[in-house]
Amino acid sequence: MPEPYYIDIFAGCGGLSTGLCHAGFRGLFAIEKNEEAFSTLKHNLIDCSYHFSWPTWLPVEACDIIELLKNNAEQLVQLRENVVLVAGGPPCQGFSMAGKRNQRDSRNQLIKSYVGFIKLVLPEAIIFENVHGFTMNFINKKQKTKNYSSHVERELRKAGYKISSKIIDMSEYGVPQVRKRFILVAMRNHSPEKVFNQLEQQRESFFSSKKLIAKTTVFDAIDDLKKGHGTVPSPDSKGFQAGQYGPQGSAYQKFMRNKLSKQTKIADSHRFVNHRPTTIKLHEELLANAPRGKRLAPGDVGAANLNRRGVTVLDPNGLAPTLTSIPDEMIHYSEPRILTVREHARLQSFPDWFHFKGKYTSGGQRRKQEVPRYTQIGNAVPPLFAEQIGKALLEVLNENEQ
Repeated sequence: MPEPYYIDIFAGCGGLSTGLCHAGFRGLFAIEKNEEAFSTLKHNLIDCSYHFSWPTWLPVEACDIIELLKNNAEQLVQLRENVVLVAGGPPCQGFSMAGKRNQRDSRNQLIKSYVGFIKLVLPEAIIFENVHGFTMNFINKKQKTKNYSSHVERELRKAGYKISSKIIDMSEYGVPQVRKRFILVAMRNHSPEKVFNQLEQQRESFFSSKKLIAKTTVFDAIDDLKKGHGTVPSPDSKGFQAGQYGPQGSAYQKFMRNKLSKQTKIADSHRFVNHRPTTIKLHEELLANAPRGKRLAPGDVGAANLNRRGVTVLDPNGLAPTLTSIPDEMIHYSEPRILTVREHARLQSFPDWFHFKGKYTSGGQRRKQEVPRYTQIGNAVPPLFAEQIGKALLEVLNENEQ
């Protein structure tokens, strides 16, 4: 078949695109409103790898999908028959199980823009990813029960698509965290059910080809990034220390560090937080007394002095909980500190060659506007899963072509 072009909308920092690139797709362009997240995508997938072909009518910069639909509808219609896939889902905060699930959240209105984009481009296939809470019901202003996922499916069927969707735990596909996500596949002339079947059937051969195992523990994912392996002054943050690489102790660590030069001693964004003495003491108490892998609230056994709404001391032999945009919700399994951006990236299956741009973190009201590095990772689609579903989709497309 011709080169399979795709468009990534609500692209974030590029997790989904990274996986689709490895699967064999070619990017046409990506739509992301936030400048910090787009700067990360641009650095890795445009400036350094030329993964996107990018049309001349669209500036290579952060872009609001609402403005794109308003100003470039004619150009989008002209893409019909040339775009195989549109991938990505609207921001999830309004219906996240970890948040307040506010159905009036303005970000939820982006679903309308998403459907409008699909109807203009009419790709052969769609991959839609969102949080588990996307399938939950809510009561609207007219006291009627509504469901976001059902609404999207209904609109896509009206546009001529066949639909299949599942709740998938990313840990079943080699990602070292419990991360349940709503995945929808829609196709015009092919069977979306076959994509999910292929996704499951190819797991063993995929892991074998990458020299990986199906279940990756926290220890397997990040133990070569411990502070105990040595520190140097951070190359991008004055007054901070960055970690040096330790020996590659697992197949996953080797996979993450593939494509790096042997002379690379420091991982990108592996900057340690400058904890206060009282915070270090709290973390030491948690390491000494708290159960591993269990979320604790203030007052729970093992967390008597906890001053946060919740925290999990990681279990080195288990999986991490679902990553969020708040880094102090997880404590390292053997060191009295929170994880670095790079350790978060490892748990989200971003390879170490992938560099993050922008601020490291933000707080308070700024969280509503800013998308720093921790947030970029927490919002992303794990590239390792994206590659697998991309390969499954190509198998179905190629099968029917043949």
